Amino acid sequence: MDEIRGDEIRGKAEGTATVPLSALDLVTVGQGRTATQALRTSVDIARLAERRGFHRYWVAEHHSMPGVASSSPAVILAHLAAHTERIRLGSGGVMLPNHAPLVIAEQFGTLEAMAPGRIDLGLGRAPGTDGATAAALRRSDRLNEGADDFPQQLAELTRFLDDDFPDGHPYARIHAVPGPVQATADGGVQSPARPPVWLLGSSGFSARLAGVLGLPFAFAHHFSAQNTIPALDLYRESFRPSAVLDAPYALIGVAALAAEDEREARRQVLSGALSMVRLRTGRPGLVPTPEEAEAYAFSPMEREFVDGWLANIVHGTPDAVRSGLDELAKRTGADELMITANAHGGEARLRSYELIADAYGLPTA
Repeated sequence: MDEIRGDEIRGKAEGTATVPLSALDLVTVGQGRTATQALRTSVDIARLAERRGFHRYWVAEHHSMPGVASSSPAVILAHLAAHTERIRLGSGGVMLPNHAPLVIAEQFGTLEAMAPGRIDLGLGRAPGTDGATAAALRRSDRLNEGADDFPQQLAELTRFLDDDFPDGHPYARIHAVPGPVQATADGGVQSPARPPVWLLGSSGFSARLAGVLGLPFAFAHHFSAQNTIPALDLYRESFRPSAVLDAPYALIGVAALAAEDEREARRQVLSGALSMVRLRTGRPGLVPTPEEAEAYAFSPMEREFVDGWLANIVHGTPDAVRSGLDELAKRTGADELMITANAHGGEARLRSYELIADAYGLPTA
């Protein structure tokens, strides 16, 4: 395996935070806004995160959702790399069954060449969309096969990243470029380093696999809170030291939004909750405004869903959000918190990250 140091994975807590803080971006698009505006907001948040001492900034692959403009993580990450200098950038994640492993190795090798030592490759097993869209992406309706083949796809991708298929393998003479092969070519000076691989999950499958392989693990607490502790326990119990890590390292994605007062925070997260109601009932659209969400007549079933959804979003004043995040870190034992702030407008999302940074006394430059 090519060189991957643990310090490329483990973050450093800043200010008064007990664990490193990072950011997860879905590049959300609100009503009356464009994808161009959403992507500009992503640059603004990435720059703020870098300036304020957040450890990493990830974007997540989704498809066929009007309110989420992150269908092409590699493209977005290249754009963010051009507008930042230090912060780690990565995918949270790329959905491996949607892509040929060689393509991902080429894309992330290119990103590593653009931003050396700053790229993370987070991989998921789900399609990041509905079944019909997944079938269009994969040009196959045998979707379960893609998920079941995940360990084999992961092994193939790792071989491409490390350029170490054994002699006699059908792919032994195929190289992901940019990549390690350039260091072995005549006159080659290309760095052999490559992005660290993370496994993402919302259940136990990837938790166990990450542990067995000695890889870092990221759990989607923000939409699967009931499975967080069981999955993290399984990861730690399954962990075997590897060339990548000598001890488990797990981050959790956390939905959190801070505002100057509790009512405003509630207004902002309610618009995201209504957006989820529509998505879960087959009506995906742009993220509604807080005004529309406040005026919406939720059915009893929808209200039950919204109450449960909001219960897992840490929201309120900056002090309240800090307390909620600290309690969550303590309860789960997570090594890192990756905060996602979903709201209608980019201004509210940007302000939330700023307020959270202030609450923890994170660096200001």
